[in-house]
Amino acid sequence: MNIPEIMSGIQLTRHGGPETLVWNDKIPVRIPRSDEVLVRVKAAGVNNTDINTRIGWYSDDVTDSTDDADPDAGIEDGGWAGALPFPLIQGGDLCGEIIAMGDQVNDFKIGMRVTCPTNQPVPTPDTPTKCVVIGSEFDGAFAQYCTLSADQLLDVSKSPLSDVEIAALPCAFGTAMNLLTRANISDRDHLLITGASGGVGLAVVQLAKLRGARITGIASPDKHEAVRMAGAAKVIDRGKIPDPQSYTAVIDVVGGDDWELFINALKPGGRYAVSGAIAGPIIKADLRTIYLNDITLYGCTYQPRSVFVELVKLINEGLIKPHISNTYPLRKIATAQQDFLSKRYPGKLVLIPPQANS
Repeated sequence: MNIPEIMSGIQLTRHGGPETLVWNDKIPVRIPRSDEVLVRVKAAGVNNTDINTRIGWYSDDVTDSTDDADPDAGIEDGGWAGALPFPLIQGGDLCGEIIAMGDQVNDFKIGMRVTCPTNQPVPTPDTPTKCVVIGSEFDGAFAQYCTLSADQLLDVSKSPLSDVEIAALPCAFGTAMNLLTRANISDRDHLLITGASGGVGLAVVQLAKLRGARITGIASPDKHEAVRMAGAAKVIDRGKIPDPQSYTAVIDVVGGDDWELFINALKPGGRYAVSGAIAGPIIKADLRTIYLNDITLYGCTYQPRSVFVELVKLINEGLIKPHISNTYPLRKIATAQQDFLSKRYPGKLVLIPPQANS
């Protein structure tokens, strides 16, 4: 086939507000190297990490919540690994179709439907958990095409899920699967989940339910039903104090001023796993509560390949299904991110790039 020379997409030109997201109809398509594939993007999910990266929230200089952080603060090192390669095509959630392959790629075929993890590990002897992030350290899915390393892709051609549904899974469900794996959640656990109505939260609920755990979610009243439908036995309002020493594990993507309440909610020997801090990264707690109760803390970003492989098995068997609240043309990314930040919608929002013929 003839590889297209240019494509349309959204480029992040600097850290800042939505105005930094610029539509470009003449982005060069990067020809795949010998170990890479070129994927036509069918759909791409919207995530907190896209917004956090846009506003530079990952910089150590930012201490506010996502909502309160100043996008015009002049941050220069706001990516996952520091300074970003502007202009950057963001987008860590991907469902696409292979349209070209390097000459050393043998495990895939043209036309296969594929996805990949958002966090792509590149282990080395000195940094065994080093990883790079699609849409941060290299160009992602907010365009018509995306060039990716073949060893990061997985085949989802047989999944009964739609392209839009699969595009909603890598970040949210990959993060959720990693949290549950690191915290060793099983049918013996009573689990408290913060931010339970968001993309990651609902994914944690679904996946924990599959493991047989008893689940209590935290969500605003208008989203209780969505959390229950995903598998929670109980849902409590945001801001309500969870019962002290009542849970064997807490899965947290919120952080902020309520962090001490989450720690206090754990039984002695409990586990706390975190992969987000949308309510604020700076927290306060009594260390005596942690060490006298033998609480174990897990910070969860790096995902071993085995975690995402296990997730893809569930995808291909149709055992999980994301809650999709809305889809948008890729050009409407600013609207989609505004809707995401409004917290009006449970689950996921998904962007659809313009489809071009290969």
